[in-house]
Amino acid sequence: MSNAEMNQFEVRPIDAFHADLEVPGDKSMSHRAAMIAGMARGRSRITGFLPSEDCLNTLSAVRACGVGCEVIEEMVGYGPVSMLIDGCGMGFRAPAAPIDCGNSGTGMRLLAGLLAGQPFESELFGDASLSGRPMGRIIDPLGRMGARIEALGEKPGCAPLRMHPAALEPIRYELPVASAQVKSAVLLAGMFCDGVTTVVQPATTRDHTERMLSGFGYEVLRDGPRASLKGGGKLSACHIDVPADISSATFFMVAASIAPGSDVLLQHVGINPTRDGAINILRAMGADITLENRREVGGEPVADIRVRYAPLKGIKIPEDQVPLAIDEFPAIFVAAACAEGETVLTGAEELRVKESDRIQAMADGLRILGVDAEPTPDGIVIQGKGGRTEGAVFGGGEVDSLGDHRIAMSFAVAALRAGADIRILHCANVATSFPNFGELATNAGMNLVVR
Repeated sequence: MSNAEMNQFEVRPIDAFHADLEVPGDKSMSHRAAMIAGMARGRSRITGFLPSEDCLNTLSAVRACGVGCEVIEEMVGYGPVSMLIDGCGMGFRAPAAPIDCGNSGTGMRLLAGLLAGQPFESELFGDASLSGRPMGRIIDPLGRMGARIEALGEKPGCAPLRMHPAALEPIRYELPVASAQVKSAVLLAGMFCDGVTTVVQPATTRDHTERMLSGFGYEVLRDGPRASLKGGGKLSACHIDVPADISSATFFMVAASIAPGSDVLLQHVGINPTRDGAINILRAMGADITLENRREVGGEPVADIRVRYAPLKGIKIPEDQVPLAIDEFPAIFVAAACAEGETVLTGAEELRVKESDRIQAMADGLRILGVDAEPTPDGIVIQGKGGRTEGAVFGGGEVDSLGDHRIAMSFAVAALRAGADIRILHCANVATSFPNFGELATNAGMNLVVR
């Protein structure tokens, strides 16, 4: 086993948490910015790009397809945060080798949509975790469009994916499960069709693809749950300013909400209404969250988020908030453990097919730390141990993140209300979304050591 695989967090309890922070750029937007700028004609400027492993893999993927990139600013030790992208238009160049998507489901699924209509063969592969995640959800709609995609993995419907040249036809596709990745893959493939492609969502999902395509001059029609575009359009280069990632900010929102006396300001965070579920859920639990300096940057709503400690209460999480907070639930589960009373989540079966089975992984870890957490097929029931403004909620112990970045960071936050040290195993994949989490957390006052 490599040193990276053995990477651990050791976190000790601290008192009140005070910080003024800017977390790295939005992961979802960074993926899309690299891809869409790569298909545009001309030179685009991207600022705030997230230099995580996932996003850097996507950047390498578009470079392999003929896109030029000039880095003009780097996050020391982590890679580019500002760059110039020289797009090659709608026709990519055939990559010389299979494309490594690393740990990123977003990267693989969206790239599949882009490559399905190209006049050359291509192949996408990933790490062990990504190779076990379901790709049939994109293979099916893309296949209905005429795409020829082979799933070459050991498990049926799993990566590697091999795309063969094919002429695509537009479709009207009703998503069986709310998924921004599937919606985006179909819309991106629709740009290579002769006619109108429409995706109908059963619930609201993040709309970064639609907003960003529009920002690059490609018309996307939106009518309630429907998003449509006509194939054959063009993308024009532009400037994209990627705001701080609300998914990353959520760890510190929860930290301030559960640690008495805490006060945290998170700067320049994207508050897209298709991504604000964590704010809505935490507020419903009683969190003291205010949005300051609200503004719009590059078509995306942005604000500074101030969070002060407040006692939390358990709630039944509204199902309409589930797709708006799907990536933030591991951290929200930590908040639920610190609340008074029962928190119930339903309608979140999607959490079982992320980088890990996040429902089971969080339930197992919470139980190890002394919290009653009962997984269900589509959610979890957590008996909060709050009701007091000080003292430990969690016991100390050792939990396994299963190589899932969001599980690792969530249990690091739990240490703020622990009675003893918490050791978290297999944390190397934190770099896939938040490469400087350990550094930022320790600089802000958390007692965290990376082993």
